[in-house]
Amino acid sequence: MQAHSQITIPIVMIVIGAGALHAIWNAIVKYLDDQLVVFALIGVASTVGGGLTLAVTGLPYRASIGYAAASAAIHVGYDLGLMNSYRLGSFNQVYPIARGTSPLVVAIGAYFLADEHLGPIPLAGVAILAGGLASLALSSGRITRSEGPAIGAAAATGLTIAAYTIVDGLGVRHSHDPYAYAGLLFLLLGPVFVVVAAVRRPGLSWLTGPAAGKGLLAGALSLVAYGTVLWAQTQAPLAEVAAIRETGVIFAALIGMKLFSERFGTRRLAAAAVVAAGIAAISA
Repeated sequence: MQAHSQITIPIVMIVIGAGALHAIWNAIVKYLDDQLVVFALIGVASTVGGGLTLAVTGLPYRASIGYAAASAAIHVGYDLGLMNSYRLGSFNQVYPIARGTSPLVVAIGAYFLADEHLGPIPLAGVAILAGGLASLALSSGRITRSEGPAIGAAAATGLTIAAYTIVDGLGVRHSHDPYAYAGLLFLLLGPVFVVVAAVRRPGLSWLTGPAAGKGLLAGALSLVAYGTVLWAQTQAPLAEVAAIRETGVIFAALIGMKLFSERFGTRRLAAAAVVAAGIAAISA
C-alpha cells in the first residue's frame, strides 16, 4: 500500500479548494428542478472524463480495481441519498448534516482499516471540526418535527460519504497512480444515471435541454473536486483529509445565503469559527 505523509499547509489549502468546488456543484444540483437529469448530466461528464483519463494513464493496479467497483456502488447510494435529502430539506441544513456526519466515522474506520493513529491534537481537531459542521446545521435554531425526515436522510447520506471515503482511501493507496484510480472510478460510476435517465426520459432531449450546460458544469466540478481529494488521500491521513474537505459547508452556507436566500446569521459565524479552530488543530 502506498505510504502517506503528514498533513501540510499546501495540502490543507488544496483540500479546502476541493471542498469549495464540491459545495458549488451541490448547489447546482439543489438549484435545478429535475435532479435525475442533473445527475445524468454529471454522469455524462464522469463517463467522458473517466474514459479520457484512463486513455492517458492506463488502468490502476489490479489490487485497487475491487475498491473502485465497491466505491462506485456506494456512490450510487450517496447520489440517491443526496437527491432525497435535497427534496426534503433546505440546502443550508441538509448539506452540513450530510458532510458533518462523516469525519468522525472516517477517523474510526481509518483507525481500524488503515492503521492510522492520529495524535491527540489532530484527533481533537477532527472532533472540533465535526462539531462545528454539525452546529452549522443547527444554526437556524430549534429543529422542528417536520424537519425530521430531511435530517434523517442527510445523516444517512453522511454515512455513505464516510463509507466511500474509506474505501477510496484504501483503494487509491493500492493503485500506482491516483489519477488512474480516479479515472476508473468515474468511468464505472458515470453511466448509471445516464441509463436511468434515458429510460425515464426517452428521446434524450435532456442532453440539450435548458439544464444541460449547468449539469455538465456540475459534473466537471465534481470530477476536479473528488480527483483532488483522491490525490490528497495518498499524501495525508484519511481522517484529516476528510475533515478538512468538509469545510465546504462554510462555502455552502454562503451560497445558500446568496442563491437560496437562506440567512447566515451570528450562529453560523460562530460555527464557522469552530470549524476554523478544528482546521488549525488538525494542521498543527
